[in-house]
Amino acid sequence: MAGSAYDGVSIRDILLMASGVEWNETYADPTSDCRDLLRAQIEQRPGAAMEVMAALPRAHAPGTHHTYSTGETQVLGEVVHGAVGMPLPDYMAEKIWQPYGMEADANWWLDSPNGLEIGGSGLSATLRDFARFGQFFLEGGVIDGNAILPDEWTETAGLPPELTGGETIHYGYMWWPGWTGPSIADGAYAAIGIQGQNIYINPARNVVSATHMAQPKPLGREPVDPLVVFDAIAAALD
Repeated sequence: MAGSAYDGVSIRDILLMASGVEWNETYADPTSDCRDLLRAQIEQRPGAAMEVMAALPRAHAPGTHHTYSTGETQVLGEVVHGAVGMPLPDYMAEKIWQPYGMEADANWWLDSPNGLEIGGSGLSATLRDFARFGQFFLEGGVIDGNAILPDEWTETAGLPPELTGGETIHYGYMWWPGWTGPSIADGAYAAIGIQGQNIYINPARNVVSATHMAQPKPLGREPVDPLVVFDAIAAALD
């Protein structure tokens, strides 16, 4: 990524999707950046996805503006892969999946045969194991007394942070902070998939909810706000 718009961007900026790199996430627009990334993934050519990311222009100074970008997760995946020197599924299996006792193997979409993982999509796991992943976060990222995540990571990841310049954004470290009254009061946060997949974590009420869905369109097809449902479940179980 040297010489690209990501040159000089911090890992925290990318975690917050505040790299300042221009991005169009419109799923139904065939000319959008996310569709360019999808075409690169389907091409199954090594390095094609990162070529898309490296060609993007800069729109804002790093750390000053939030733009939701599936492509940022691709960049983060490359960062982790480079840091640990092993495939992401192997690293995740070693650190979390097997030690935490997930019941089934998961599958991860690769950018090419025997290539790198697609950071922003294509992780296929059972519903119970997605819920277990949420439980892992609820328990502070600790397995058998051993901290897997940095101190206070789970407390910070689901909070709305402040960018350079003072703007508070409604996005954490790859998690969405709660936006309903009860979820805000409880400090709840969630992973939200574009077809209705959700992992909801409510630390105040010690509740995790997970759903698998198959909505006919990527956005705007829920008959009711999913967090309203999850808040009600959490309140009923409290």
